[in-house]
Amino acid sequence: MVSMGWCCLFLLFCFVWSFYVPGSHQLQSSQTQVLLQLRKHLEYPMQLEIWNDHTIDFCSLSSVQVNITCQENFVTELRIMGDKPTKVWDFNGFAIPNQTLSESFSMDSLLATLARLTSLRVLSLVSLGIWGPLPDKIHRLSSVEHLDLSSNFLFGSIPYKICTMVKLQTLKLDDNFFNTSLPTWFDSLSNLTVLSLRNNQLKGPFPSSILSIPTLTDLIISSNDMSGELPHLSSLNRLRVLDLSANKLHSVLPQMPKGVVMVFLNNNSFSGKIPEQYGRLSQLQHMDMSFNVLRGTPIAALFSLPNITYLNIASNMLSGSLPGHLSCGSKLEFVDISNNRLMGGLPSCLSANSEKRVIEFEGNCLSSDLRHQHAAESYCEEVVNVKKQSKGKNAGILVGVIVGIVLLMVFLALGFLFLWRCYCPRGTSEQHLLQNAVQDSSAAGFSSELLANARFVSEAAKLGMQGLPACRSFSLDELKEATNNFDGSAFMGEGSCGKLYRGRLENGTQVAIRCLPCSKKFSLRNLKLRLDLLARLRHPHLVGLLGHCVDVGGRDNYSVNNVFLISEYIPGGSFRTYLAENSCRKVFNWSERLSVLVSVAKAVHFLHVGVIPGFFNNRLKTNNILINEHWIAKLSDYGMSILLEETDKFEAKGEGHKSWQMKKLEDDVYTLGFILLEAVVGSSVCARRESFLLNEMASLNSQDGQKRIIDPIVQATCSQESLSIVISIMSRCISLESCSRPSIEDVLWNLQYAAQIQATTVDGEQRHDTASHK
Repeated sequence: MVSMGWCCLFLLFCFVWSFYVPGSHQLQSSQTQVLLQLRKHLEYPMQLEIWNDHTIDFCSLSSVQVNITCQENFVTELRIMGDKPTKVWDFNGFAIPNQTLSESFSMDSLLATLARLTSLRVLSLVSLGIWGPLPDKIHRLSSVEHLDLSSNFLFGSIPYKICTMVKLQTLKLDDNFFNTSLPTWFDSLSNLTVLSLRNNQLKGPFPSSILSIPTLTDLIISSNDMSGELPHLSSLNRLRVLDLSANKLHSVLPQMPKGVVMVFLNNNSFSGKIPEQYGRLSQLQHMDMSFNVLRGTPIAALFSLPNITYLNIASNMLSGSLPGHLSCGSKLEFVDISNNRLMGGLPSCLSANSEKRVIEFEGNCLSSDLRHQHAAESYCEEVVNVKKQSKGKNAGILVGVIVGIVLLMVFLALGFLFLWRCYCPRGTSEQHLLQNAVQDSSAAGFSSELLANARFVSEAAKLGMQGLPACRSFSLDELKEATNNFDGSAFMGEGSCGKLYRGRLENGTQVAIRCLPCSKKFSLRNLKLRLDLLARLRHPHLVGLLGHCVDVGGRDNYSVNNVFLISEYIPGGSFRTYLAENSCRKVFNWSERLSVLVSVAKAVHFLHVGVIPGFFNNRLKTNNILINEHWIAKLSDYGMSILLEETDKFEAKGEGHKSWQMKKLEDDVYTLGFILLEAVVGSSVCARRESFLLNEMASLNSQDGQKRIIDPIVQATCSQESLSIVISIMSRCISLESCSRPSIEDVLWNLQYAAQIQATTVDGEQRHDTASHK
C-alpha cells in the first residue's frame, strides 16, 4: 500500500511537471505558418535554414543569428541577424543585387505578416537587406516594446504612426537611409528608454519633443544632418548615454542631466566656453567634445571627476594655461587636449611618463615636448590678444557704423525732400494721387519692401521662362478687342476668383483673361508690386502669366476697380474631366494620373520654397489643374491670395505673417490630399468630402474596402505597392490634425517614388508579355 501511494504521488508529480517543461507544447500551427511566411518574405536567408524541418518546435531552436522566445504557444520575441552589407554609399532607392532583397520585396507585405504575431513584444530584424519606405502600418505591431530595424535600406520619413505604439521602450533604426526632417512627435512615446537613429540622413533641428520623455536613458542621433541649436537637456533626469556626434549643431554647449554617464558631442560646431556645470557631473565616465570651436580655458574640475575615464577636448580653440596643481581622477585613463591654443607647462598628473593613462597634447604651445608643439607662443598668444583687442575695436567700429548710418539717413532724407519739391509741385500727377488714395498698408502679410525685394531660390523659375513671352501691361481697350467687348461667347465661367474669358490677341495668340475684384486696401504702387511678383512666377507646371491690366475707373476716380490677369490658354481641359467615365475625354489610367500628381506637387513645392516670400493657399483642386496639348499638367489660379482679401481675415484675428504663412502651408497640403483622393477614388468624391472622411476613409486600409471604393480603372492599371504609397501619403495629407500632415517635400518624394514603382512594374509586365508571346 505504501509503495502504491508513492507510485501515485510520483505519477501526479510527473503530470504537474509536464506543464512547466519548456518546449513541451508545440507552437500553435498558425504561428508556425506566420514564421514560414516571414521566411518567404525575407527570401529564404541562410540563417533561417534551421526552420526547414517543420515538425520541430521553432521555440526550441536558436542560434547566434536567430532567436525565438515563446510564451503560452505564442511568439513573444523574434530576433534575426542577417549578413547583408551594413552600409553602401550609392543607394538610390532601388534594389541592389546581393545587397538588398529583390525588386519584388514588399515592406507592406512583411509588416502585414508580422502583425499576425499578436503577442510579439521584441522584434529585431538586422542586416537582412530590407529596403523601401517604412509604411504607416508599422503601428499594427501595437504590442511591440522593443523594435530594432538597424542596418537595412529603409529610406524616406520615419512614419508618424509609430507615435501610436505607446508600449514602445526601445526604437533602433540605425544605419539606414531615412532622409527627411526629424520627427516632432517623440513625446507621445511616454515609455521610451532607448532612441537610436545613428547613421542616417535626417535633417532639421533637434526635436524639442524629446525633452518631454521622462523615461529616456539612451539618446543616439549621431552621424546625421541635424542642425541648429541644442537646448538644455537637464530635464532628462534618467539620461545616461548621449551621442549627438557628427552633425551640424552650432550653439553653445547645453546643460546636462546630473546622472549622465557617456556624452559624445564631437564633430559639430559648438562654440563658447565649456560650462562649469560639466565639472559637477559626478557620474560622468566618457566625454568627447573634440572637433568643435570651443574657446576659453578648460575647466580643471572636469579632469578630477570621480568616475571619468575618457576625456577628449582636442581640435578646438581652447586657450590659456592648465593649473600646475591640476588633480586628475583616479579612474582617468585617456586624455586628449591636442590641437588647441594651450600654453604653459603640462600638469604633473598629465605627464607623458604616466603609465596608467594615455595623454595626447601635441599641436599646442606647451613648454613640454617642444618637438610636437608650435615653435613660438605667439601662435597661441595671437588668438588671445586678437580677442582682447577685437572687443575694443568692435566697440569703436560699432559706434562709427551707427553714426555713419544716422548721417546717411539724414542726407538721404534731405535729398529726397529737395527732389520732391522740385519735381512734385502742387499740380500733383494722377499717378501720385492714385498712390495716396489708399494708405500703402502691408495687407496680406506682404509689405511693399518685401514684394520689391522678392527673390527666387529655385532653378525651376529659369526653366519656366523658356517658351513664354515676357509679361507686360495690357490696356483695357486691348482686352475688349480680344474678347469682342467681353461678349457672352467669350465667357468661360465664374468662380471665387472672378469671371474668366477666352480671347485672341492682335497677333493671333489665344489667351485666358480673368477679371478679379481688387482689394481696396492696396495702393496702386503696392498692387503693381504684387502683380509684378506674380508675373515672375515661372515653372513648367504653372500656367504662365502673360500680362495684366489695372482698371482705375473714370477720370476723377483714383481707386482700382478691377484687375485683369492675362495667361496662356490651355485647350485640353481640367484634370477632373479625365477622371470621370461619363466624360467625352479619355479616362486616365493610374500611370497617367500619377504623372499629373507629380507635376502638381512640383508646382506647389516651387510656390512654397522657390520664391521668397512663398505663395500659399493656392486653391488646389482638380478643376484648376489643366492639361495641355502635350499631355503636360499645369496648375492655374495660383497665388490669388496676394490679390484678394482672404489673408486679411488672419490679420484681423491678430495672427502675424508667420502664423498666416504656416496656416496656408498646411491648407495647401490638406487640399492636395483631396486631389490625391479624387485621383484614387474618382471625381464623384468631390461632392462628398466630409462624409467620405467620416464613413469610408478607413476602408482604404483593407483589400475589400479598396475593391469597393477605388476607381475600377485605377484597380485595373495600378501596381499595388504604388497605390499603397499614394494612399498612405494621402491619408496623412487629409489628417484633421495639422501637426500630422507631411511637408510638401515629403508628398513630392512619395509621389515620385510611387511613379517609379509603377513604371518599373509596368515595364516588367510588358517585358514578360513580350517574352511569353515569343
